[in-house]
Amino acid sequence: MFKDCGIQRRAAVSLAVLSLAAGAFSLPAMADDGVTDKEIRIGMANALSGPASGLGTQLKAGAQAYLDTVNTAGGVNGRKLILVNEDDGYEPEKTAAATRKLIEQDKVFGLFGYVGTPTSAAAVPQVAKAGIPYLFPFTGAEFLRNPVNKWVFNVRASYFDETEMMVERLTKDLAIKKIALFIQDDAFGEAGKAGTMRALHKRGMKPVEEARYKRNTVDVDAGLAKLKAAQPEAVIFVGTYKSLAATVKKAKEAGVAAKFFTVSFIGTSDFIKEAGADGDGVYITQVMPSPDDASIPLVKQYQRDMKAGNFNYTSLEGYANAMVLVEALKKTGASPTRDGLVKALEGLKTDIGGLNITYSAANHQGADQVFVTKVQGGKAVPVSKL
Repeated sequence: MFKDCGIQRRAAVSLAVLSLAAGAFSLPAMADDGVTDKEIRIGMANALSGPASGLGTQLKAGAQAYLDTVNTAGGVNGRKLILVNEDDGYEPEKTAAATRKLIEQDKVFGLFGYVGTPTSAAAVPQVAKAGIPYLFPFTGAEFLRNPVNKWVFNVRASYFDETEMMVERLTKDLAIKKIALFIQDDAFGEAGKAGTMRALHKRGMKPVEEARYKRNTVDVDAGLAKLKAAQPEAVIFVGTYKSLAATVKKAKEAGVAAKFFTVSFIGTSDFIKEAGADGDGVYITQVMPSPDDASIPLVKQYQRDMKAGNFNYTSLEGYANAMVLVEALKKTGASPTRDGLVKALEGLKTDIGGLNITYSAANHQGADQVFVTKVQGGKAVPVSKL
């Protein structure tokens, strides 16, 4: 009798274990942070206040305009896309704190639309540690491109691409030989300098002068004095819109006749507003087509969705970035994971209305197109020759 009871107890335990195991195998896989049945939460930390706030607010506005359109139509695979925003004021220390909050407290699925090189440098170490996608930052810095980081993807052309275009046009179109650098004294300035030096070295040239100014200031007098003494024919400026506006105004007062060139990060519409008539004649490389050219399908759709108007290069870039994000999320299927998003991006090849985007495991930069514009009469006019 007791023997039979023992056998029965062991049988019951075995059945219970088997039942638990079967139940475990039937449970649905745990979703990554930021994903529910109804939404996908995406974190964005960038400059929404301070001297560079125009960049963050416009990039966000463009992205939100496209996401609103997608969400109104039902979202992606039945999920709405929600932007969770943090303001870093374009200061790396604040970026690091905001990124920790987005990952650890807000539990976002991915990070998207950061603004800047030094700010990205503060965020990326946390990205690698958390295993979270860092998507489409507003910077052309090379460290975000080479070597390829599994989690980091870019849409825009690099600063190497932009500065190569600048030097090529200055030397070919205008036969300019004396080029100086005026850069923000941080990682962004160094990124722009590296691209410029690379382009100059390719042509057997060196800058005639290098001047610097501090981030988030308009303290440009000392640097401008160095430029005046060097008497360059052209100045490649790497910084933000308020600082460049102050520089070109003071340069005219000081009699500096050099042509000013700057990269797309400047924030074209904000620079034009800050500089006024003194901004005329400044050349700006762009990584997006003209936001006023509705003959381009991407731009036509952007103009339709930006109901408040105020079309500009920065919000167009935010809009394009959101389009690429949505295309990649569609390809991840009904059960999105971070690894799945990375795989979807590495296999993505798409035309978003006139802008070709292609990624691979060996290349996480989606586009390399660069356009040149010249500020004339308060507008950035596309030019094919200087």
